[in-house]
Amino acid sequence: MPLILMTGYPSSGKSTRAAELKRLFEERLSQPLNKHRNFTVHIIDDASLGFDHQAYASARDEKNARGALLSAVERLVSKNDIVIADTPNYIKGLRYQLYCIAREVATTHCVVYCAISVDEARRFNKMRGDQMYGDKLFDELVMRFEEPNAAAKWDSPLFTVIQHIADEKLPFDSIWDSVIEKRALAPNFATAVKPVSESNYLFELDRITQEIIAALLDSQNSGVPMSELAVPGSLKKVQMPGRNLTLSELRRVRMQFTKLNKQVPLKVDAIADAFVEYLNINL
Repeated sequence: MPLILMTGYPSSGKSTRAAELKRLFEERLSQPLNKHRNFTVHIIDDASLGFDHQAYASARDEKNARGALLSAVERLVSKNDIVIADTPNYIKGLRYQLYCIAREVATTHCVVYCAISVDEARRFNKMRGDQMYGDKLFDELVMRFEEPNAAAKWDSPLFTVIQHIADEKLPFDSIWDSVIEKRALAPNFATAVKPVSESNYLFELDRITQEIIAALLDSQNSGVPMSELAVPGSLKKVQMPGRNLTLSELRRVRMQFTKLNKQVPLKVDAIADAFVEYLNINL
């Protein structure tokens, strides 16, 4: 039965949500009249596969970790098993491969996105003690993260949980209906983009600026010199300074911009243009 993929930044609370989801499934499955009582719920995580965070610091080790995940999912997914993949799943190519496994065995599938700002994820990471990601690896994983898109079949149905909202709950009933009962979701609920509100403004500010920084780094890494660069969400272009921009420099400028705009919020559709203007002044 279902394959459920957890995704989000490092230290975004994926494992906590995965454990919560497992508990909710087991509670409902144990009800006397539930026709799915014979189902078993499994969590696959890095530890169960024999890996730790450092696997993502090496291309070779990460490839091995992905291979182990794909093998474990292929082995466990069946008509009587619910599989929760509590691994980073931060690259859309991997999510597509996992989607294909679910499709091949004719089972349902969904993605649970633990959405959080980089600053909040960094703060939670510092509290993890021995389980903490190193600063360099944390930053690299944030930069590599490819946000799920509800319009893509491999990321749909998509359930987004805004982690920095204190009382935000897993939409368990909708997850159950989608992957167990196979009911179509209401178009304005979990698969629809949530309207921007004051409570998730900081998340949008963080996401938009992070996407622009990622576009700058991708362009620079391509080795093709450019005097200006078009970036996501903005009609304005970044004027490239004619030198290599470091991650630490871009991170510093982004943090300055987000700090300024936390006090007096911008309209969300103006964030990208404003950040491009700020980059052009400060780079």
